[in-house]
Amino acid sequence: MSDSRSAASPWSGDADEFVRIEDVVKIYDDTVAVQSVSLSVQRHETFALLGSSGSGKSTLLRMLAGFEEVTSGRIYLDNEDITSLPPYRRPVNMMFQSYALFPHMSIEANVAFGLKQEGVAKNEIHDRVFEALDLVQMAGYARRKPHQLSGGQQQRVALARSLVKRPKLLLLDEPMSALDKKIRQKTQVELARILEQVGVTCIMVTHDQEEAMTMADRLAVMSEGQIVQCGTPQEVYAFPNSRFVAGFIGSTNLFTGTIVVDAADHVQIESTDLIRPLYVSHGVSEPLGMEVHVSIRPENIRILREQPEADTNWGHGMVSHVAWLGSYARYQIRLDSGMALEVTVPGLALEQADAPGLDEEVYVIWSSDNVTVLPS
Repeated sequence: MSDSRSAASPWSGDADEFVRIEDVVKIYDDTVAVQSVSLSVQRHETFALLGSSGSGKSTLLRMLAGFEEVTSGRIYLDNEDITSLPPYRRPVNMMFQSYALFPHMSIEANVAFGLKQEGVAKNEIHDRVFEALDLVQMAGYARRKPHQLSGGQQQRVALARSLVKRPKLLLLDEPMSALDKKIRQKTQVELARILEQVGVTCIMVTHDQEEAMTMADRLAVMSEGQIVQCGTPQEVYAFPNSRFVAGFIGSTNLFTGTIVVDAADHVQIESTDLIRPLYVSHGVSEPLGMEVHVSIRPENIRILREQPEADTNWGHGMVSHVAWLGSYARYQIRLDSGMALEVTVPGLALEQADAPGLDEEVYVIWSSDNVTVLPS
């Protein structure tokens, strides 16, 4: 593939557009790791690149940092083309998955290291280091060594070291992967608060959809080197554009069916897994008779003991599994067709109702507003 960097286009973004990735490609030998990705990130935004291993998200992050050369395309940062700049000339700092703290140095020395390399005055280094440590609530640990800290504390020190250089752009590579689940959930909220307080523009890479949805203002789902959907966490969760996104972001129930009624304001879909048709309260672009897939989130399904009176949007089955998870219960309903349907029920609803148990006969029902039609 020819290198397009010789044909740079001028910056034409709006005032709030801070990062622009323009038709970027990365090829290793015969492997295309990133395929023609274009993306815009706003000033002060926390943006997440979300995907499984091999999706291209970390490669894209490393190209932003300058650790990987762009095969073709361009990268702009705050009105400047940084495509060919080496890492040390980019106003970018990257916090690595392993934190990469120097084990023989104190926490203060670790955070100060980059400033010393840049020749910053001693008094200014001291002030900036403790300003950064205060921000992450680690000033009291300045004289300790990394091995004397917990994983969560090391993560905060690594963040302080990244922020102390006051980068225009902060890159986070799987920032929580080394933490256990309970600490990770707490740290996600803390980190989101710190990033908002500092006001730095941040792009983070993660394979954890909960982490992305907790921390990011917007996110992009990547697969096979491409962005398959981009939007706010709420938009991507509520309106997935494909079966892949619907299954990757949270849990969903996918039915396969055929459009049997196609009106301007609704469609009806017949599925062999359901007794009654699926009624969707909006039109679709697919024609009558087309096979489509339908996504219904587990939390949008209700379990009933009596047969509904409605003509659409319900099914019949048996409770095949119940997992009690504290604030909610996860039910698996084995429909008459054999399909396993996942339903989540809030704990409060369980307390207020006669909750069905294992092997009980039940009906499941959902609203037409909570049905998303996906193309085949």
